[in-house]
Amino acid sequence: MTAFDVEALERGVRGADRKAVARAITLVESSRPDHLGVATDLLERLAPAPGQALRIGLSGAPGVGKSTFIEALGTLLLARGYRLAVLAVDPSSAVSGGSILGDKTRMERLAADPRAYIRPTPAGASLGGVARRTRETIRIVEAAGFDLVIVETVGVGQSEAAVAAMTDLFVLLLAPGAGDELQGIKRGVAELAHLAFVNKADGELAATARRTAAEYRGAFRMLAGSGTGWKVEVHACSALTGAGIAEAWERIERYRDWCETTGARSRRRDAQAREWLWSEIAARVRATIESREALKRLVETAEEDVAAGRTSAAAAARRVVSATFASVGCTSTPGEDE
Repeated sequence: MTAFDVEALERGVRGADRKAVARAITLVESSRPDHLGVATDLLERLAPAPGQALRIGLSGAPGVGKSTFIEALGTLLLARGYRLAVLAVDPSSAVSGGSILGDKTRMERLAADPRAYIRPTPAGASLGGVARRTRETIRIVEAAGFDLVIVETVGVGQSEAAVAAMTDLFVLLLAPGAGDELQGIKRGVAELAHLAFVNKADGELAATARRTAAEYRGAFRMLAGSGTGWKVEVHACSALTGAGIAEAWERIERYRDWCETTGARSRRRDAQAREWLWSEIAARVRATIESREALKRLVETAEEDVAAGRTSAAAAARRVVSATFASVGCTSTPGEDE
């Protein structure tokens, strides 16, 4: 199979060939201009069969045990006959640009099971700790027949909004001992989270974890206000011992069933598809600018003018957009007065 054999790649992905899946993901993650068209062609071929996998986003502060939790939950699900894909977005090395946490070494049992697929991906400069092409990667693993897709983000912050925009269910993993974390919980987190699991509920921390879960239940009751009708559930568990992991999955299933009954999943997917479209439009416009020297120089001049206060950002942006449309043969810019 050549590097650009799209038909063979499609067959391999649909046949759940792990090497083909890895090559396909590498292709869509590539920033090389000559790979862009090939990647687009592959994704278009995979598009007619939208995946029905449950997409789960998982976020939490560093050290809370996200990878251990995923391995514990994944091991349970594999035993129940599911196929699981884990897209673990790692912080990037400043030297090589590659992943530095090595999720395959942190999820040894899952990595060794042919029914699981783990893909650590460097976040690079992507906003919120989610790789730029995570959406496309989800499409690929769904086409390969995986039943569940877990997207693990670098940590909390802007990543919640990013991962929520591409998954069906957002899970917040918490540590025992509320303290400042409970005091600082943001309304936005409560609105994005569908479930919250307090990890490390074992040994000396077991009682603390249960108490923390109770405190978070109260916090979510006060802060949550999404208006969807779903109430955030909080559960204490231990990824280390496995205690409460089956119950955590039961809560995930309960949310999934609620989504199917109310139509929430379909509405969520529709909104995400539209957001994906606008994200791609913005990315392609930027790529056009960066690929043309005249436009790059125009942007550099605009940046200097805005920084120096010689013009407003709105006026500078209008000039750049007008020049960009003109460069691709458009005689007028949408939104401009005629």
